[in-house]
Amino acid sequence: MLSPLREHLRDTFWFAPSAALVLVGVLWQLAYWLDTAIVEDLQGEREYETVGDLIGVVDDLKTVITTVSSAMMTFIGVVFSISLVAVQMASGQFTPRVVRIFVRSRITKLTFAVFLATFALSLLVLTSYSGETDPQLVDSVPIAQSLVTIAMVALSLLLFIAYVNATLRLMRVGHVVDRITVEAFRVVHKMPRGERGQEPLPVESGQVGHSGRAGVLRDVNIARLVRAARRQGVVLRLIPRIGDFVVPGTPVLAVHGGREPSRGALGYTVSVGVERTFHQDLGFGLRQLCDIALRALSPAVNDPTTAVQCLDRIVQLLAELAHRPLGAVGHRDRKGEVRLVQPVPSWENLVDLGFAEIRVYAVGSPQVTRRIVAALDELLRLAPERRRPPLLRHRALLVHAVEREVPETAERAFALEADRQGIG
Repeated sequence: MLSPLREHLRDTFWFAPSAALVLVGVLWQLAYWLDTAIVEDLQGEREYETVGDLIGVVDDLKTVITTVSSAMMTFIGVVFSISLVAVQMASGQFTPRVVRIFVRSRITKLTFAVFLATFALSLLVLTSYSGETDPQLVDSVPIAQSLVTIAMVALSLLLFIAYVNATLRLMRVGHVVDRITVEAFRVVHKMPRGERGQEPLPVESGQVGHSGRAGVLRDVNIARLVRAARRQGVVLRLIPRIGDFVVPGTPVLAVHGGREPSRGALGYTVSVGVERTFHQDLGFGLRQLCDIALRALSPAVNDPTTAVQCLDRIVQLLAELAHRPLGAVGHRDRKGEVRLVQPVPSWENLVDLGFAEIRVYAVGSPQVTRRIVAALDELLRLAPERRRPPLLRHRALLVHAVEREVPETAERAFALEADRQGIG
């Protein structure tokens, strides 16, 4: 299905702070109404002494609220600066594609939103302070508003601690690799588990071209496409894969059997953006892991241990996919009939994506070559017979490259010994 609104909003940074400002405005209105009701009730019961005590308390709290108002923007600047430094370091150390992890980080958005909300609330509370000190004439005493502001300050401090901890974790390669793997497994678990079946598709009767802006195909609205195909009695086949770049006019859907669904029925079924996302992109997780490993193997970085960590997760993903339907998956309607055929990377594509580039640049690092051999051997034990040829091909290519580049027999034997830790 198309990324729910939640998925698209998670890729933006403006929604959470904007929503927080709206919510804090509502919260302030409620607190203002409560303060007015309290004062009116006390004045109605002639509890003027109690009203006077409340006025004295809020006068003392006004200093705190004023301090919070002036200091919170500085606090926000500190948080924003930490975020920019963390993003810059992660982008340079790992890959620019991990910046998306920071953009989607819930704790970062929540911290920034609460800080802005606290600042806005403190300004609103200051406007509620009245110069009237006569308990019989005052119409509102912002006691509830002041207490809510102090509670927001306490929440901001707790979130700041959590934010710093989360940001430091995201700057460590192990946690970044783990986050990428978790996101990739979410895509795997959303895939249909059953085979599409060997029945041939009806004759192709037409194609639907892309009519929007150029960009990367991020996801498609599977449920809407299945409904449209069922109403027309046809089978739709997605032509590009998720992650392909499409331009206006690029054929995106092929219609098999019957007549082409109306443009209205196919509206809002294709989402195009400026970069790939995890939502339906099966290969994006492997792509990011490979990018991190390749940067770690570059002469400027020379960090083979990071490459081994990436290979650990590549093996984990490929082991999960070894027994799943790949190449094309079929989405069925309520009656069990295939109505949408979606291309996904084949097993050979995924194996090449996981090992080809790393294998080429790993020849000079015995730690990485030993881990690749162990990885391929493990996958050969786990994969069914029909999926072993790509693994055997990469193993043979690795052996050939090491034999060509490493002259010493003992060094070659050491570099090609299987070791799950590289050099354990």
